[in-house]
Amino acid sequence: MSLAWLRSHAVSWSLPRRPGSLAEALAEMEFVQADPIRAPARAQDLILRQRVRGYRAGDLDRRYRELGIDEDILYAYGYTVPRLRSLLHPRRHPRGTAGTYPHDARSAEVLEFVRERGVVHPRELQSHFGHRGVVNAWGGTSSATTVLLEEMHRYGLLRVADRVSGIRRYEAAPAPAESPLDPAVRARALALRIARTLAPATESTLAATINRVVRPIGGATGSATVRELVAGGELETRTVDGVRYLWPAGLDPADREPPARVRFLAPFDPLVWDRKRFGRIWGWDYRFEAYTPVAKRVRGYYAMPMLWRDRMIGWATCAGAGHDVEVGFVDGAPRGKAFGAALDAEIGRLRLFLGPA
Repeated sequence: MSLAWLRSHAVSWSLPRRPGSLAEALAEMEFVQADPIRAPARAQDLILRQRVRGYRAGDLDRRYRELGIDEDILYAYGYTVPRLRSLLHPRRHPRGTAGTYPHDARSAEVLEFVRERGVVHPRELQSHFGHRGVVNAWGGTSSATTVLLEEMHRYGLLRVADRVSGIRRYEAAPAPAESPLDPAVRARALALRIARTLAPATESTLAATINRVVRPIGGATGSATVRELVAGGELETRTVDGVRYLWPAGLDPADREPPARVRFLAPFDPLVWDRKRFGRIWGWDYRFEAYTPVAKRVRGYYAMPMLWRDRMIGWATCAGAGHDVEVGFVDGAPRGKAFGAALDAEIGRLRLFLGPA
């Protein structure tokens, strides 16, 4: 096994050779990370456009109710399929008795208000309960009712019904099962889901990522869960250049050459997500520079890694619909007409995805 094997399998296991429908892609992925920055589009849309035939920016939100999906937290915030709800919930609340959600008078009133209204916009709660500012998780100020809605969503009491102009509207979550799944069963299932998404994943990243997911549900740590899955044959492992990589047993080997295609990937695409793995198998360090001071940026505010066949050869930037696409290369552009034609085709696909200015 070599770095070339890792590169080809990372691409093959993450990107379909032939994109399918949105419903098919969601059934396969089960989780799509979300991010609100639009430069040129939100992360969830950029991720799905590489996996869904004819995908246009915003299709996920437009079809959210029809698809029956949720917004929730796996290893990051994003969109999840219904199967994951019974694995992610209930989450243990640090202030609750035996981990149960610690209701007080205000949270009980808010929950009852949402149940009565059906679907609630945060402004409706502010109008009913009054506006009081509190410090949010990012150090800024948010409405106290909005923060409470977000917390009740995190702990499974509410779900996101839809979005209006990007703002989440909430409704009561479906009643939980009387007997939640055993935490150990949930931990193993979630670990295998994450291992599939990030395959082949470095052991250190996989264990740390799984630990963040399983800690709120109780049970074993991420490292212990990984060891158990390896011992049981559910995860396969190989060591390359002193680093151990893991993936779910039974994944088909990549036995064909990667297509001669260029792809601009979201900074949060599963292929890009593990920055340490990115550097090891593609030979250069990619950094997300949206929060880097302008003077210190190397590749741009929202540089999208550029994949050619199974090589990350550079990056692309585009501010949005109607704006030019600019590309940069780590070691120069590949020679030959095939790359030029593939690059033009990807620029055309990006423009079509973004729609009119």
